[in-house]
Amino acid sequence: MKRRTFLRTVGAGGVAGVAGCVGGGGGDDGSTAEPTTGGDGDSTDGTATGTAGPGTPELVVSTYGAFVDAPSTSPGPWLKETFESEFDATITFATPDSEINYYIERALQGADIDADVYVGLNVDMLIRIDERLDDGLFTAVDDVSGRGDVKDGLNFDPEGRIVPYDTSYISLVYNETFDGGDFVAPETFDGLLESDYAGDLLAQNPAGSSTGKSFLLHTIDAKGPDGYLDYWEELQANDVRVLSDWSTSYTAYENEEAPMVVSYSTDQVYASQSGEDLAKHQIRFLNDQGYAYPEGMSIFEGTDEPELARDFFEFMLRPDVQGEIAQRNVAFPATTTAELPEEFAEYAQAPPEAVTFTYDELRDNVSEWTQAWERQFASK
Repeated sequence: MKRRTFLRTVGAGGVAGVAGCVGGGGGDDGSTAEPTTGGDGDSTDGTATGTAGPGTPELVVSTYGAFVDAPSTSPGPWLKETFESEFDATITFATPDSEINYYIERALQGADIDADVYVGLNVDMLIRIDERLDDGLFTAVDDVSGRGDVKDGLNFDPEGRIVPYDTSYISLVYNETFDGGDFVAPETFDGLLESDYAGDLLAQNPAGSSTGKSFLLHTIDAKGPDGYLDYWEELQANDVRVLSDWSTSYTAYENEEAPMVVSYSTDQVYASQSGEDLAKHQIRFLNDQGYAYPEGMSIFEGTDEPELARDFFEFMLRPDVQGEIAQRNVAFPATTTAELPEEFAEYAQAPPEAVTFTYDELRDNVSEWTQAWERQFASK
């Protein structure tokens, strides 16, 4: 496969601001609009940053915008600077507006793939790729040093194409200063149904939000495929507010429109860094569980730089780099060997039990589960 010769648009893109910048592809932190393509299949959307010098190997890393230039913190610039200081190579970041959909469309059109690796893959993206493309987009990655250090349960690709590099856990975040300083979030899913919590929860639409979908899947894990719609009917009767995405719901939460929001269990890391009142960023794991949301990276089939791509992956899994990614992306590292400061361990809260569905379970059911939820929720 012939790879790109040059990326056209250079500069900062319009990226939604987030506290923790985890989460491309779900509509929370980036657009899901389709790419604008010409007759030759070349897209004119998206951005690229970085310049390769003459004769210097270049690795084009595609990812979601917030990984590179969130207004809060982003690991991208640090990764680029550190990698380039150690390797005779240049990293160029590409952040197409439609994220992984951009490459799916190019593959469907038979156009060149203009990147070497993709950083920010999740299981939803992988299912979408496998459903739409007969030959996939990525190659198996089976010879990367450090891959054996990835925590159990985070590998979400049964074919070994995706290497996890961090993970988040979906939880409730609540404001204990609410209600005169006496607010305490419930401990269980059933507790959310109590009348004392009527109108107190902000959630996200699972059809367009990765945090919303993760919370929906957690309710399915807790109540079962035959019981989750009944649970949501009761939740709706207790005036849960479902907004479009994480950014919108978190803004509403910060404006104290409600004392609880579905978010990430690392929220206190960013809140501490920003000097915010941690009483307004308390974490609650319903049923002592958190839904795991790992992110991964993979190498495009036909890359011109397979060895440099593997060097980059081994760099990403190195203990010191894992520690930096976790802090800058406000997420947990994927490996057991990450070097983390005490402050991160103090404020990043891991659930007593992590839950998730496998790739096969989601591939066979997630569309049906989500569509059934949409039909029921919209009918009320």
